[in-house]
Amino acid sequence: MSVIGPELRALLESGPLAHVVTINPDGGPQVTVVWIAVDGDDVLTAHMGMYRKLRNLQRDPRIAISLQAPRQPGEFMTQYAVLYGTATVEEGGGAELLQRLGRVYVSPDFDFPVRPDSGEGYVIRTRVERVAGHGPWA
Repeated sequence: MSVIGPELRALLESGPLAHVVTINPDGGPQVTVVWIAVDGDDVLTAHMGMYRKLRNLQRDPRIAISLQAPRQPGEFMTQYAVLYGTATVEEGGGAELLQRLGRVYVSPDFDFPVRPDSGEGYVIRTRVERVAGHGPWA
């Protein structure tokens, strides 16, 4: 059974900004705001360089991703989700995924500005193992 139920899937596909948390070599947290996509039961993020978060995940694949649902009028506490899982760094596919996500996060006619020398980038694929937060998914 998938830990990503229909309500959480709808939130993930709606284009919320997400906070990715990885573990630095010294044990401290490293946090980055990213665009996200869903592929089956996995959450994907795209990156054009071998940034710290990718190096952290190659060393220690534990990851947490938090995101907030749109605030509803009169709601006491805004719904949010925290996804815990294990990530893998895949070489290639980053530019293509950023192009697709740009059409969700920026505009339907968005063209991601890939430089000719930037390569194909990387994709972080997170296998979600546990979900917490406040909402129908928690």
